[in-house]
Amino acid sequence: MGKIVTLNEFIVERQKDFPYAKGELSRLLSAIRLAAKVVNREVSKAGLVDILGAFGTENIQGEQQQKLDVYANEKFIAAMRAQGEVCGIASEENDDFVSFDSEFHKNSKYVVMIDPLDGSSNIDVNVSIGTIFSIYRRVSESGPATLEDFLQKGTEQIAAGYVIYGSSAMLVFTTGNGVNGFTLDPSIGVFCLSHPNMKVPKTGVIYSLNEGNYLHFPDGVKQYIKYCQKIDEPTNRPYTARYIGSLVADFHRNLIKGGIYIYPSTASAPKGKLRLLYECNPLAFVVEQAGGMATDGFGRIVEIQPTELHQRTPYFIGSPEMMEKAMQFMKEEGVPSSQEVVAGNDS
Repeated sequence: MGKIVTLNEFIVERQKDFPYAKGELSRLLSAIRLAAKVVNREVSKAGLVDILGAFGTENIQGEQQQKLDVYANEKFIAAMRAQGEVCGIASEENDDFVSFDSEFHKNSKYVVMIDPLDGSSNIDVNVSIGTIFSIYRRVSESGPATLEDFLQKGTEQIAAGYVIYGSSAMLVFTTGNGVNGFTLDPSIGVFCLSHPNMKVPKTGVIYSLNEGNYLHFPDGVKQYIKYCQKIDEPTNRPYTARYIGSLVADFHRNLIKGGIYIYPSTASAPKGKLRLLYECNPLAFVVEQAGGMATDGFGRIVEIQPTELHQRTPYFIGSPEMMEKAMQFMKEEGVPSSQEVVAGNDS
């Protein structure tokens, strides 16, 4: 049995990749680790306490907030506020970004984007859910965070990752030097390196999307689905449809086993449904570092210039060979990408 490497040991060692940060990135990731452990504790006993189910309000997306959504949001904001390195945080659950305006934060260098509890509608049926996060260096000089600090392209991320709360809790992240996964050992309360240097398989046999929306999909997506369902032994088709409905869970499975996840534009959501800043960019950074691809159907997700916090986009992410084939069908369709559409929210 090899030496157990804890998350704390790992990020301290990797701090050498960021000499300009002087330990700041390590402290940030440690804060995310702590908040994730607290949220995991509550998720694991959600059926036992009065924290399960709807909170009774809607978030900025017009979606019903779950009690754990609100709890997770509060815990991650508190964890970031406690760090002098963060001047502000933008969450999927808040209408606007939260700026930390105290003297303690006036010279803070980083902002954080977060989806505190992705897939929370699945809590009541005990399906895996997760947290998605992204870290950027601020672009403003000092003082309170500004909107421009958050509206940066995904190419500017310095770290991103996710936590999945499932049969075990795992934290997977990248700082631009590969992808590593850590599993929480509940007996000692420590995340331990379990999946070093993660690489997405070049191809797979899983395609993930909500086929209930098939009639509303772009023709390129419809044609790709038909391709996935055809019998062809050399390419191991037909592929297997697997769709959980929690982005983190679907992505995590495909990252390990190989596959493609698609949430395209539809008639009711012409700009897509998933959020660019809180969901798409962080996982795009992870998958590209693991050798995969992430696009809006035409161009790299991380190259889209955001124009608002809750901007949405069509999303294709996964194994490179499967992605290239899907992009081929989309380009044959010839529909403009979301980068050519004025940003906006779709309820």
